[in-house]
Amino acid sequence: MSTERILDVSADADALANRAADWFVAELASRSGPLAVALSGGSTPKRLYERLTRDPWRSGLDFSRIHWFWGDERIVPADDARRNTLMAETALLDHVPVPPENIHVIAASPTTPEDAALAYEAELKRFYGADTLDPERPLFDIMLLGVGSDGHTASLFPGKPSLAVRNRWVISSEPGLDPFVPRVTLTFPAIASSRAVAFLAAGADKKPILDKVFAGADLPSAHVTAAGPIHWFLDKAAVGE
Repeated sequence: MSTERILDVSADADALANRAADWFVAELASRSGPLAVALSGGSTPKRLYERLTRDPWRSGLDFSRIHWFWGDERIVPADDARRNTLMAETALLDHVPVPPENIHVIAASPTTPEDAALAYEAELKRFYGADTLDPERPLFDIMLLGVGSDGHTASLFPGKPSLAVRNRWVISSEPGLDPFVPRVTLTFPAIASSRAVAFLAAGADKKPILDKVFAGADLPSAHVTAAGPIHWFLDKAAVGE
C-alpha cells in the first residue's frame, strides 16, 4: 500500500476542477474493462462533476464502462439535499449516458444505517466478484475524497470506533460534524483498495486542517492508503504562502 502524496496546486477552485478533470479522464483512459469510481460529496467535487458533463472531458470518457459508487452517504430521504447521491446525480449523472445498472447507490431512509451498510457491502462484493479484497486487484479504479475541518474523510471521523474496523468494507457511522444525521461509509480497507485516490480541497478555510494533515497529525485523512500514489488537488488559498 502506498502513502506517497502528489500535490497539484491550482490558482483557484475553477482551475483545480479543470486539473482534476484532466487527471480523471486520463486515469480511466489508460484502463480496460469495467471501471469503478467512488464519488465524494462537497462543493469542490461538484465542480469536477460539472466539468465531466462537458467537452473535452465528456468525450474522453466511455460512460458505458464506468460504474459509479459512493464513499459515504447520509441516511436521509432520497430527495434530501444533504444526500451525496442527489448532488452527484444533478451535477453529473443526469447529464451523461450512464446505463442505470451502472449506478450503485447507498439506500436512503427509512432504511436503517446498518441495513444500508450491509446491503452496500453485498453490492460491492457482487461487483468485485469475491468476498475478500485482493491487494493485487483493487476494487476501485478511482476513489475521490474530501477532507473536513476536523480531518475526517468519507464519514470516518476522528476518535470514532469506525477507524479501527478492518473486517468490513462498509459500516454505519456516527457523524462528528454537522449535519448530525446517520451515515454509511466505506472503511479504510475498502478505500485502500483503489488504484488511484484523489483528495479535492479548495479555500482558505481548508488551510488549518491541511497543515495538520501534511505535518503528520493523527487524523483520518492522513491515514488513507491506496494501491498507487495519493493525489491532492488543492488551490492556492488552501495551501497558503
